[in-house]
Formats: sequence, C-alpha cells, structure tokens
Amino acid sequence: MSRISAFWDESIVPTLLDYIRIPAKSPHFDKDWAKHGHIEAAVTLAADWCRRNAAAGMKLEVMRLPGRTPVLFIEIEGSTKETVLMYGHLDKQPEMSGWREGLGPWTPVLEDGKLYGRGGADDGYAVFAALCAIKELQEQKKPHARIVILIECCEESGSYDLPAYLEFLSSRIQTPDLVVGLDSGCGNYEQLWGTTSLRGLVNGVLTVEVLSEGVHSGDASGVVASSFRILRELLERVDDAETGIVKFAGFHAPIPPERGAQAKRAAKVLGKEIWHKFPFVEGMKPMAGDLDDLVLNRTWRPMLSVTGAEGLPAPANAGNVLRPKTSLALSMRLPPTLKAEPAALELKTLLEANPPYGAKVSFEYGQAATGWHAPITAKWLDEALEAASKKYFGKGVMWMGEGGTIPFMAMLGAKFPRAQFLITGVLGPHSNAHGPNEFLHLGYAKKLTACVADVLAAQAKSGTGTD
Repeated sequence: MSRISAFWDESIVPTLLDYIRIPAKSPHFDKDWAKHGHIEAAVTLAADWCRRNAAAGMKLEVMRLPGRTPVLFIEIEGSTKETVLMYGHLDKQPEMSGWREGLGPWTPVLEDGKLYGRGGADDGYAVFAALCAIKELQEQKKPHARIVILIECCEESGSYDLPAYLEFLSSRIQTPDLVVGLDSGCGNYEQLWGTTSLRGLVNGVLTVEVLSEGVHSGDASGVVASSFRILRELLERVDDAETGIVKFAGFHAPIPPERGAQAKRAAKVLGKEIWHKFPFVEGMKPMAGDLDDLVLNRTWRPMLSVTGAEGLPAPANAGNVLRPKTSLALSMRLPPTLKAEPAALELKTLLEANPPYGAKVSFEYGQAATGWHAPITAKWLDEALEAASKKYFGKGVMWMGEGGTIPFMAMLGAKFPRAQFLITGVLGPHSNAHGPNEFLHLGYAKKLTACVADVLAAQAKSGTGTD
C-alpha cells in the first residue's frame, strides 16, 4: 500500500492536474471536438504517461477509426491463460455553473485530500489507477492474467463510438473472464463498494409549438393555450407531479429480491447520508422518508428529470408575450433490466399522442442506453473483495446499485455473458460528478487501487475462467 500511495503522490496526481486543465468535453457537448483537439490532447497525455510508466510486457496503441473519437488500447502479457478487461474513459461533462470561489472545471485544486476539477473522478483517474495496480503486482512478483485496458472518449455521449471499436478489437480483446470497470460510485469512503446494477437512460427534447410567432399575452391569454402549460400536461402523463413517481407501468421492472435485500443493508450502513450527501437548500426534504425507498428510487425505479429548456427568456428579458413554443430536455432513468430502445419509443408515443388543443408536439430522443444488471458473483471474487476491503479499509465490502448509466457495461454484459464483473469507483458523497465542485477523494482512490491489485491477484490464483 505504501508504494501505491507514493506512486499516486509522485506520478499520478501531477498528471491528473494537467488532465483536469484540458476541456475535453464529450462529443455531445462539443460538436467540433476533432477541430478543437482537446480530446486528442487528453488521450496523448494519458498515452505518454503510460509509456513512461509501462508495466512489463505492455503494448500500447491509440486507435483512431475514421470519424470516431480515439480509444487508448493497452495489452499486458500475463502468466495465466485468462483475460481481464479493464475500462475507463477520458471524455468529460461540460462546465456547469455554480462552482464555489477559487474552483472551476478546468482549474485543478488540491484541498483537504481532494482533487477538485472536471473529470478527475469521472473518470480520468481510471487508466492511471489500473496501470498502478498492475505494476504493484509485478513489483510483488505476483502472477496476473493477461490484461487489456480499454479507455474510450465517448462515454459521456452514450458510448456510440464504442461498438465499432469492440468489433474492430474483438480478436485482441478475446473473451474476458473478468471485467473491471472504474467508472462507478461508492456509498461512503470507509469501505469498498461493488456496483450490482446501473440504470438505463432515455434522453431527448420535448417541444410544444402553439403559434408561428409570439403575441401580446394580454391579448392572447385565455384564447391561446400556453406552450408551457401544455408541457406540464404532457409531463403529467409520465410521472405524478406531486410524488415524482412514474405512473406508466411500461417503464417499471421487477426488483430482484436479492437487490432489495442489498438495498436494505446499504440503507442501514449509510443512514441519512443517503440524502445528506446532496446540497439541499435549507428546509428541503428528500422524496421519501423511508431510507430503503430512497436507495431503490435511485437504483431500480424509473425517474424523470427536466435538465434543460429553450424558448424561455431570462426573467430580466421576459416581456408580456405569449411565446410561440417551448422545448424541454428530458432525462428518463430506467430500471437496469428494461430495454431502452422500446422504452424510448413508448415515451415518444406517450408524449406525442392526442396533443392538447391540437398543438404541434414532438419528442426527439437522442440517447437510449440500456442499463446493466450484474451476474451472480463468483465465490472467489466475493471472497477477494471482502478480504481486500477489510485489509485496506478495516470494513467489509458493500454492494449497491447505482443510478447512473454506463452504456459500455450493457454492451459487455451482452457480449460476454459468462464474465465476472467488478464495477466500482470513487464517486462518493459530495464528489458531485457532472455538477459543480466535482472532486476525487485521493485517500479512497489509493485504497481502491490496492483493492483492485488484490482482486487481480486473486483472479489469477483462482484459475477460474469462462471456459
């Protein structure tokens, strides 16, 4: 552990400072990403670091399929016949407003054991931690499987470039026996957390148009329905405005009994931190009083959020005008086992059918990503995680679903149904990925790296492959 900690301080953290300075926004948020060169800069930074800190038997390539974001692909020779696939990404969410004074998305700041800035935790650290774990095993002369590391640059846009790379690299990836994903979360910073599921996602833009141009609201109100009021009525078809519960049965899926039991254990361990970790305004309360319900709400139940709007002027510029149209960006989180594409079509039909007053209504979805549900954990992996968590944290491993979406996991789950999965990460309380003040908890990241090294060693010792 001391070598891992020193390597983080001396080599990984300085490189992450440089990485955070690069505004490598995902293609969805930077249509001219190729021209701007920020993604290329991030990949180059990571590749150069990996070459300087190469593990024994390592080969590295930056793959660039025409018209697609690049992929960093690393192969490391192993001493067993099995293959381990390790995954992360380098693209980032956009800036987001609300950073506190002295912080910013592209301004790395070290403070109280945390590294602030966009992308450090979500999840630029992954490639560095993965290589650090492998080098630690080699320093200890412990055997490990053949390892491939795949770092993409399109995850925050739904990983739409990834299938082409998986196909292109299939003969080199081969059939993984274990998949390690480092892009997930942790319920606290006091023990290792494994992710049992990830919700799916449908996002798109709902537009209601009532006029060809804006008109005086005093003249038209009461005659012309407000486009915003029609939007309210359409959204009510999906979820209950009073409770936030999605009403449409087609967006729900059964919660497996073991996941319900794990949710109860997680709720007991985390307590009110389940909701205290969010920056509630004074007087604000969570959507449910039962902690078990809050865990399941964010991991297994569908939920609708409005994440953006168009057609609404700022209050200072808002005249007495009945506006011609309003658009809302919608984000629908889906249960892990629900197929996203059919759900997207259901949502489109539900919103567009029988438009009130004959208004022009359209819902155009841009992303439909199916969630992921972990296979049953093998005994060797369960025991290895428990031992590693106790060794480095002093507490046993915990399991919980996560509310976010990693499209890559669904792709791999379908492609390699017999593989074991360790999906974990550093996105714990207040780390605020996608929002302002995102940070990487360095102490946790170091211990997580050590845990991953021990799991890789245990996998090699187990001799358990998919064959």
